Amino acid sequence: MASRRTPLFDWHVANGGRMVEFAGYELPVQYRAGVLKEHVHTRTHVGLFDVSHMGVARLVPLDGRFETAAAAFETLVPADVLGLKPGQQRYSQLMNDDGGLRDDLMVWRPRDGENGAVGMVVNAACKEADYAHMQASLPATVRLERRDDVGLFALQGPEAESVLASPALAALSFMQTASTRLHGFDVHVSRSGYTGEDGFEIAVAAADAVALWEKLAADARVLPIGLGARDSLRLEAGYCLYGHDIDMTTSPVEADLVWSMGKRRREQGGFPGAARVQRELAQGTVRRRVGIKPVGRAPVRDGAPLFDTEAAATPVGLVTSGGFGPSVAAPVAMGYVPPSLAAPGTRLYAEVRGQRLPVDVNALPFSPHRYKR
Repeated sequence: MASRRTPLFDWHVANGGRMVEFAGYELPVQYRAGVLKEHVHTRTHVGLFDVSHMGVARLVPLDGRFETAAAAFETLVPADVLGLKPGQQRYSQLMNDDGGLRDDLMVWRPRDGENGAVGMVVNAACKEADYAHMQASLPATVRLERRDDVGLFALQGPEAESVLASPALAALSFMQTASTRLHGFDVHVSRSGYTGEDGFEIAVAAADAVALWEKLAADARVLPIGLGARDSLRLEAGYCLYGHDIDMTTSPVEADLVWSMGKRRREQGGFPGAARVQRELAQGTVRRRVGIKPVGRAPVRDGAPLFDTEAAATPVGLVTSGGFGPSVAAPVAMGYVPPSLAAPGTRLYAEVRGQRLPVDVNALPFSPHRYKR
């Protein structure tokens, strides 16, 4: 099947984007500046990311009551959706019956009500399966509404607020949302992102996407950023990449995502896989996601087995993400190990091209989060 294109495809090509296939879309892996400069620019100024391939959707209750949509969504995810205040957003996961993760997502309650709807953004590679699962699982009182008619940008970095120059958006704190006008366009904005930096995610009508992008990109503080730096930024921030660090077999407890589950939901259940989650919370897990820092300069990539001694015959864990961390000026990685080996400072060995390289378990994140709380 041919790759799909976002509304910004022509702009990317015209401005030096090196296009690759990702999650069924043609997207820029980098621009002329290169991955390293794009990464550092986002940490020091502002990076602009095209994330229009992600899935934007709403659950719309037929009775117009937010509680109807939220209660329906809580049968699919472990987040406290009913507890969302107007304009508040949360990170959560779409669960399967075995306690594994179908996807991870953002969910929010619109500030202006929107007829009681619950908004969401899901991963591009999973969105068709996510939508089909929701359609099959939701009650007749709630309708899934896809928003394939929007473009989605991420504006990330310490100068993001000043670039937007919007009092309404400057008033938002981390994980708050608002609908407003920006450069003359109607937008829905959340103060969030996946880089660890302060920043915003901006949804705009697809027909207006290029015009708004060009307004933002014209600021001297802003640099367009490709998939390469997007990955290194999220890895330094200690965030999971679906299909690598989390998948259908991984529970939220193993993935160290318990913080995203409301206390009421952990105790009461009522979502797919709740029995496994409650059992692991009470009894512990057989593995746990941790940060991993190679001792030398050689990066350790996903798929590398981990051993507890240099001569051990049997792996004790696995690297799920790895690469060079430009802000840390060193290679960084994440993976899964037994809880007994999960303490920061624990020495392990990663097998890379037949060699055992020393690595240490490291606290996450590698680069400190700088959100506006």
